[in-house]
Amino acid sequence: MAGQPYIYSGQGFSLLRDKNRFVLPNVLRSTVRDSSGKDVLCLAKHPEWKCLVGFGASRVDEFESQLDAEQARADAAGRPFNRDKRAMQLYNFQQVPFDGSGRFTMPEALTSLAALDDELFFQGIGRTVLIWSPDELYKLADDPDFEAAIATCRSLQEAERAKAKKK
Repeated sequence: MAGQPYIYSGQGFSLLRDKNRFVLPNVLRSTVRDSSGKDVLCLAKHPEWKCLVGFGASRVDEFESQLDAEQARADAAGRPFNRDKRAMQLYNFQQVPFDGSGRFTMPEALTSLAALDDELFFQGIGRTVLIWSPDELYKLADDPDFEAAIATCRSLQEAERAKAKKK
């Protein structure tokens, strides 16, 4: 799947629904579908933050060149680089199928790694999607870099909770 990388933009929010499923927001779903060539979202633990990172399967095709670039930067800076350790981070993802409406079941192992509960905030950030527990995201409120994401999450969270109460 060569060519331009797929770009994820937009936000969404999902409450845990019937049959223990979440919904991949429509604003992100078609890009994931196009990138994967099927209804599959790849999910892994973010290497730095307590959240998940999601992407379509075509992103995997970029991992070796990413590793090469990271190795070259480390070599140029005279820093050590453990390629196997970094590859383990990149390739340690799970393929999670979703249905035509975007419904999917979150793998239990990933739930615990990102402290996920019954609400998910999705944030497209270019080549990947971040998936946060709102509580974990709100812990970063002192960092101004997260101000917009937190405000969007709160707004979407309130709207989804209000919708759920009406049902």
